[in-house]
Amino acid sequence: MALFILAVILFIVADIVIRYVGKRITENKQKLERESALKESLNLDYSSEAKTLKRAEIKEPKAKILCVDDEPVILDSFRKILVLDGYSIDTVENGKEALGLIQTHHYDFVFTDLKMPIMDGVDVVKSVKHMRPDIDVVIITGYATVETAVECMKYGAMDYVQKPFTDDELTEFVNKLLIKRQDKIQKQLMPKVHITHLKEVEATKAGEFAIPGGVFISEGHCWAGVEDNGSANIGIDDFAKKLIGKIDSIEFPNLGMVVAKGQNLFSVKQGSRVVSFNSPLSGKVTKLNKFLKENIDALNQNPYEENWVCAIDADNLDTELPQLKIGKAAVSFYHSDIDNFKIFIQKMPKSEKENAGINNGELFVGQLENLDDKNWTMFVSEFFKR
Repeated sequence: MALFILAVILFIVADIVIRYVGKRITENKQKLERESALKESLNLDYSSEAKTLKRAEIKEPKAKILCVDDEPVILDSFRKILVLDGYSIDTVENGKEALGLIQTHHYDFVFTDLKMPIMDGVDVVKSVKHMRPDIDVVIITGYATVETAVECMKYGAMDYVQKPFTDDELTEFVNKLLIKRQDKIQKQLMPKVHITHLKEVEATKAGEFAIPGGVFISEGHCWAGVEDNGSANIGIDDFAKKLIGKIDSIEFPNLGMVVAKGQNLFSVKQGSRVVSFNSPLSGKVTKLNKFLKENIDALNQNPYEENWVCAIDADNLDTELPQLKIGKAAVSFYHSDIDNFKIFIQKMPKSEKENAGINNGELFVGQLENLDDKNWTMFVSEFFKR
C-alpha cells in the first residue's frame, strides 16, 4: 500500500514538473519568436506607407497599437517593451502619418505624445476619434502636460501614461487598458434584434437584443407569455434589462391585486432609483416568482421564460392582445425604440454625455446607470411609462 501511495505521489510530482517545464519551454519559444519579429520587422521598408514608420508584428497579438511621438527613443522603448509582451506595434514620428495609417489599417489603440511639431497630440486625439471612434486613444505625457492630457479625455481619449516609465509600469498599464477595452466591447450593444426560441435566448450574442417567438411585447417594455387557460406570465423584456443594467431588487405586486392594462404592476430598483412597469394586460395577480425574488441575477442570463415577475389571470385577452407586439411587429418596435434612444442621447447636452461616458450615440449594456437623475427620469418617462 505504501509503495502504491509513493508511486501516486511521484506520478503527480512528475506531472507537475512536466507541465511546468512545458510551460517554460513554450514561454521561451514565444519570447524568441517575438524578439526575432522585433529585429526582422525593423529591417523592412515601409516608406510607401509613411516615411518614419517602423513596424513590429507578431502572431496572434494581444492588440495592435500605433504609437506617435517625435522622440525616436520613446518609440524604441514602446516597440521593445510591448512587442516582447505580446503586442504588434507600429510607430511614426508625426501626427499626419498616424492619421494616414488609421485610414488603411485597423488598430486597437493609438498612443500619442502631446507636444509634437506639425500636429500636436490634442489634434491627433480629435482627429482619430472623429475618423475612427472605435479606436481607443491614449496620451503620452510629461509631468508638465498632465493637465492637458486630462483635458484630452473630454475629446475622447481613454487615459494617459506619464513618461518616463519602466518596462513593468508600461506593460501593466497597457494590459489594464486592454481589459478595459475588452469589457467595453463586450458591453456594447448592436442595433440587431433576433426572434428566437425561448431556449436560445441565452445563446444570442450579448451585444444584441432577443425576442422569443410567441412572446408579446408591450410599449412599456414588459413581455407577456400567454397560457391556454388565459393566464399570462409577465416580466421585463430584453430592451429594458440590457439598458437598465444591474437590478438590485424587484418590488412585486400583491397577490390577488386586480390591475387594469396600463396601471403600475411592479417596479425594479437600482440603488436609490426605481423604474415602474405598467401591466400589459388587465386581470388579477395569481402568482409571484419566488425564485426570481431570491435569484435576481438570473435576469442577466435571460429575462424571459422562467424569470417572469408575476402571473395574471387575464380578463380581456380578445381586445388587449392585439394591442401588443409579437413576431415581426415586435422586432420593428424594438428597432424604432433603438432609433428613438439614439435621438434621446443626441439631444443631451455635450457635458452631460461626457459625464455619462457616451460617445457617438453608441448603446451599451447598463447605459442608464451612467445617466444623471434628470436624464434617468426623462428616459424612464419616455420609454417605460407608455
